[in-house]
Amino acid sequence: MTLSVMHADGAVLGELAGRPVALRYTAVESEYAALRGGAMLVDRSHRARMSLHGEGRAETLTGLVTNDVAALAAGYGQYAAALTPRGKIIADVRILARDDDLLVDVPARAAPGWLAMVRKYVNPRATRYVDETDALGDIGVFGERAREIVGAVTGIDAEVLASLVPYAHTKASCDDLELTVARAPDIAVEGYELFVPAEGLVRVWRRATQLGATPAGLDAWEIARIEAGRPEWGIDIDESTIPQEANLDDLHAISYTKGCYTGQETVARVHFRGHVNRHLRGLSHPGFAALPRGAQLLDSQDKVVGDVRSSSVSPRLGGIALAMVRREVTPGSALRAQWDDGQAAVTVLSLPFPA
Repeated sequence: MTLSVMHADGAVLGELAGRPVALRYTAVESEYAALRGGAMLVDRSHRARMSLHGEGRAETLTGLVTNDVAALAAGYGQYAAALTPRGKIIADVRILARDDDLLVDVPARAAPGWLAMVRKYVNPRATRYVDETDALGDIGVFGERAREIVGAVTGIDAEVLASLVPYAHTKASCDDLELTVARAPDIAVEGYELFVPAEGLVRVWRRATQLGATPAGLDAWEIARIEAGRPEWGIDIDESTIPQEANLDDLHAISYTKGCYTGQETVARVHFRGHVNRHLRGLSHPGFAALPRGAQLLDSQDKVVGDVRSSSVSPRLGGIALAMVRREVTPGSALRAQWDDGQAAVTVLSLPFPA
């Protein structure tokens, strides 16, 4: 979305990886509440987008990520990760197989690493790749009324929207704009993302608000993301993280039957022969402030068993966080979070948090 629209809607602005973002429009509590009984409208254009073209595009991308892109039919998509040769996460990516290209959507903080990988391994003469970040925006609609509002904006029948599996997508239009509408499971409620030409972002956003969608910023989105247990690259995971540590198996981001790809040996060895020593878990705590990122987690013997990653205060659940925790610490365990000038009692939970 353009900065002018953010200002016009009264957004409090921030920055993420050098790109402007709306942090909130009104009260975070009311924006979050729109997920239940309404629809949250979120600008996700700060993420990076790239299209891949050419007959061999699926095979090329399959060789770069953990999932089987070559098996995707047009109209479907998937979640995956791009890895270093040692199996650490460079980027987690969403892939949409369209009729004439592959659209790859990447977290903003992971975009430089992803682009460097593409430049290193993809021959542009065989598979042409195009940065679509500025040309193509991304508007998300999530919540109980998401299907109704997206249908009204795009003219897509409600039954068609309901039939879309995660990351499946369909073509649509809004007036003279051509859109791609994808089912988005990112925050564990019904949701759709509209990939819109940049010149039409304002129009689509306005249409959705007129139909009753509630503009929401990154602060409300982060609460919903943490509740859903969805890791964010650069906060919860990075190039020190193995996919299984980030629960990417549970998120259906790894194929163990496809051909070779960068970092496969580590991922396969963990799956077939061993285990990881830590996992991304949830934390709950009774406080009214977010836990500091990097706070150490200690057990009853004062042994460090993990650290806090994303953290927020949920209007529904209270203090919540994502943390990387050693595998021997089971859900239900009581720990102590400790940082320079404070501490808090926390309880370890399986992800996602209770619905």
